[in-house]
Amino acid sequence: MSGKQIKRVSLGVAVLTGTLALTAVVPAQAATARCGTEDLAVALGQPKQLEEATGQYDVPLTFKNISSRACGLHGVPGVDLLGPDDPNGPVYHLPRVDNGVRVNEVPPGSTATATVTVLSRTEGSVGSGGSTSWTPSKLVTIPPGQRQALSVDWPSDLPVLRQDAATRPGSWVNGILADPLTS
Repeated sequence: MSGKQIKRVSLGVAVLTGTLALTAVVPAQAATARCGTEDLAVALGQPKQLEEATGQYDVPLTFKNISSRACGLHGVPGVDLLGPDDPNGPVYHLPRVDNGVRVNEVPPGSTATATVTVLSRTEGSVGSGGSTSWTPSKLVTIPPGQRQALSVDWPSDLPVLRQDAATRPGSWVNGILADPLTS
């Protein structure tokens, strides 16, 4: 074999070895199938005012695995707030902030939570399109990797300042984090 042929064979073996190594790693990460919408129930926790931001609240959006198997729940869920008509319309689509973890395995009966951060109306505040006072009635969420939605009632005492046109709005949804297992 010439030197050129040996290099090609070595490169081919290296590529093949790398491919086999990737093949061996991918199934290990994907061993737990993603949670489907039908595997989950959703609930909202109590809003908590943030100390460092006047009028801003964190609302826990908790997904419970109601299936009989462990499933993976990671990424950022889609979140829309639905409410009365507003200069911006009846739906407020919240931007996503991917700050969760890459893998969450959620055993049956366990939960994982994404925090919804919202900016509430404060004295003199005006949102996009002149919106001043808007209280959603429902939160509709699509779990990561799914197409079907789940919904839950929004706290009736928590208005949201609509900032649909803002480049850095005060409302968004964070990535999912696994909740501590309870014994």
